[in-house]
Amino acid sequence: MIFDIKRETMPREELRELQLMRLQAQVDRVYATVPFYKKKFDELGVKPGDIKSLKDVSLLPFTEKQDLRNHYPFGMFAVPKENIVRLHASSGTTGKATVVGYTQRDIDTWAELMARAFMTAGATPKDTVHNAYGYGLFTGGLGAHYGAERLGATVAPVSGGATKRQAMLLRDFAADVICCTPSYALHLYEAALEIGIDIKELPLRIGIFGAEPWTEEMRREIEKKLDIKALDIYGLSEVMGPGVGIECIEAQSGLHMQEDHFLLEIIDPLSGEPLPAGSVGELVITTLTKEGIPLIRYRTRDLTSLNLQPCICGRTTARMSRIMGRSDDMLIIRGVNVFPSQIESILLETQGLTPHYLLIVDRQGSLDTLEVQVEVDEKLFSDEIKNLQRLERQIQKNIKEFLGVSASVKLVEPKGIARSEGKAKRIIDKRNG
Repeated sequence: MIFDIKRETMPREELRELQLMRLQAQVDRVYATVPFYKKKFDELGVKPGDIKSLKDVSLLPFTEKQDLRNHYPFGMFAVPKENIVRLHASSGTTGKATVVGYTQRDIDTWAELMARAFMTAGATPKDTVHNAYGYGLFTGGLGAHYGAERLGATVAPVSGGATKRQAMLLRDFAADVICCTPSYALHLYEAALEIGIDIKELPLRIGIFGAEPWTEEMRREIEKKLDIKALDIYGLSEVMGPGVGIECIEAQSGLHMQEDHFLLEIIDPLSGEPLPAGSVGELVITTLTKEGIPLIRYRTRDLTSLNLQPCICGRTTARMSRIMGRSDDMLIIRGVNVFPSQIESILLETQGLTPHYLLIVDRQGSLDTLEVQVEVDEKLFSDEIKNLQRLERQIQKNIKEFLGVSASVKLVEPKGIARSEGKAKRIIDKRNG
């Protein structure tokens, strides 16, 4: 059985001992095999033998995404190229991708962790998994695919796009589980209705959603419309791909992190100093078992917190709160820190609005401006103009009261916001060119 009783429910002290043993071995290895880390360690005056406790991880250097780009394509690998059986990559705004390499053991570990994640979400070997994550260099598609197969489930590798056809396949294959981005799940729901398919009436019971931030309000929207349990999954290509953490179906209260393979820290994103348990800060991950491209103290830029209390499901691994935003995606509007997820929460608490929105940031003279475009549903769109104007003013008031920033609000007709087959585009910042 993939649910690893020993690893997922071990006492915290025993888990920490395992992490320390694996951390020490990993530090030894990267110092010996990755010139980037040897140089970094030497600059800080740190030797592998200095790591005597888990707290000593703070002596080690951070790794940034830019470091991977600077050593494109294979400069961060810890094994010879002939030992790499697969490459994945994520594109970057600079044009240089971050490339990650996997040994066969890495692929096996990833499949095992994703199978573990599926079971945490309530999936079984008898299920059919509709995998709508993109296949290719993006890790989502193949990560979920290998995990579902390791679980013993039937996989429909539909990938992205052809949304109405996907709705038909959901019905025809009688899928029990769907994997995609949360925004695509809502897009799929709308497309299905257009061809006379109500997903509520299908056998589908579990949705595993990731690859973009989403809120509790969006979860409720998805669960209501599709009549499923909507679960959050976390991963990033640099560290492994999907499966680093996932919510359990019993509690849906924080993502269980695979701590036997990943050492987690929460740091102050500005100072880089470690923060105590329960604090909100930036998640930093050290890979404990990865062979191809092990990463030491990788700065994810994701803002979250960790809960070390045991869960009702029986797992003792740390639970990560839903990602509240990214330290590098935070908008600063007239000196106020604003995260898209905060605005999304306000919008989704308002009757008559859909979860589709766009934030447009601009500058007039020396002042920042924020425009919030949000779709209204069909029923509200047919309402009187004065009622729509009243709603716009109410949303403006709520944003001002809760976030302390002024915004103009524009209600958009149904389907007026462009849909995405992958990650939803939520922000257009015109201040930088």
